[in-house]
Amino acid sequence: MNQDFVVAEEDQDTRIDKYLTDCCENLSRSYLQKLLKSGDVLVNDKPVKSSYKICEGDIISCHVPEAVEPEILAEPIPLDILYEDEDVILVNKPKGMVVHPAAGHISKTLVNGLMYHCRGQLSGINGVMRPGIVHRIDMDTTGVLIVCKNDTAHREIASQLKEHSITRRYRAIVHGVLKDDEGTVNAPIGRHPVDRKKMSINTRNGKEAVTHYKVLERFQDFTYIECRLETGRTHQIRVHMASIHHPLLGDQVYGPDKCPFKNLQGQTLHAGILGFIHPRTGQYMEFSAPLPLYFEELLKKLKK
Repeated sequence: MNQDFVVAEEDQDTRIDKYLTDCCENLSRSYLQKLLKSGDVLVNDKPVKSSYKICEGDIISCHVPEAVEPEILAEPIPLDILYEDEDVILVNKPKGMVVHPAAGHISKTLVNGLMYHCRGQLSGINGVMRPGIVHRIDMDTTGVLIVCKNDTAHREIASQLKEHSITRRYRAIVHGVLKDDEGTVNAPIGRHPVDRKKMSINTRNGKEAVTHYKVLERFQDFTYIECRLETGRTHQIRVHMASIHHPLLGDQVYGPDKCPFKNLQGQTLHAGILGFIHPRTGQYMEFSAPLPLYFEELLKKLKK
């Protein structure tokens, strides 16, 4: 894969490895430094070092070698299927399950289970590592996920996601007591400028992100809310709620270092409702997943 960039005036005198890290949000700085060292990055058709400071008008050509993807094994993993037809399958993802294979998670992912259940009948647009996957939710987030069985369905659902026409409502518990009954966080989200494993708002290369929230119930130190997504950026609800000083309970990345509840695995976030236009029939369909047991028990504790 080749990517070309033209340096703007405001980026002048920035180290090239830092500049490319901001531009290529899916690539780490260390990986980009390896590309620079191997000569896969050229400035005005010449190789440069990681310490090179770019100039206005520089033309940067970055060649990213195609990843060698391992074969994904089909595994007989139990799936909580909410709906299935010849085009799509709606799954209620449990807590702790990774959606698709990646470094450190090659097996026991949702994709491994889908490969077994669907016998290879999944869309191939996202490659062999992510067959059928048109969107995802975090490992410790539970709830509804739509998977596409063919490329036509994949393109149609992806288009709806891009147009923000898919209904996505989440349930969450956040730290602190929200004063307003409803609110909106409208702040761009991009890769964190220092910690590349995190996302943050107001980054130079941030993309539009809008989250609407509504209070469902207030407790002494926490608030139970519903969030409706207009956009679907990585960690969107987690980043947006933390940005207004109400991080999600249990969020080990964007919340407090210590969780007040023992044995709570990750953020309390549940994708409760997902609605979309069916790619074949053109009819609107909506599916819901019940709150997981741990979430209901936590709400009972907070009500006492």
